[in-house]
Amino acid sequence: MYDACVLFPNYLRDLLIRLAINGKFRARWTEQILDECFRSILAKRPDLREAQLERTRDFMNRAIPDVLVENYESLIDGLTLPDPNDRHVLAAAIRAGAQVIVTWNLRDFPEEALMPYGIEAQSPDEFVLQLLDLNPAVVREAVEEQAKVLRKPPMTFLELTEVLGNNGLTRSADYLSSIGEGE
Repeated sequence: MYDACVLFPNYLRDLLIRLAINGKFRARWTEQILDECFRSILAKRPDLREAQLERTRDFMNRAIPDVLVENYESLIDGLTLPDPNDRHVLAAAIRAGAQVIVTWNLRDFPEEALMPYGIEAQSPDEFVLQLLDLNPAVVREAVEEQAKVLRKPPMTFLELTEVLGNNGLTRSADYLSSIGEGE
């Protein structure tokens, strides 16, 4: 389950979607998570138009089959988290049968609140690093694909890796830099 905060940064969002498309895990989110994400983007980037973000949202929902979690709302009131506004994320994760909530807000998803549901909260860096440990070629390929399509500005694999590191994927970026671009 992707929390809104990990879908906010463009480069991270693109990478997480590419990794999910490769089919090594099943990414999930809700319309409520996307609402929160795109409200934050518009607040931070008033130069963007809502129509642009609607296209992005539509692409995201079409890119990954069956990505949207529904019918989780009835679980929200029975959940307890430090920030009650995050209960919808946990409720959706429970409904989806997710094993991991990928979030920057780890304090908002304490282990004792998630353990009864068999769910763990991981930072995006921890999540990508775990994927790198399982199958470095798949993650490297996703970053290579992402670098190839970047135009504004264009970036090499190593430049994108550096940007991802500057966006919080520090250990993952170090790992990617050490294995380099594929042949």
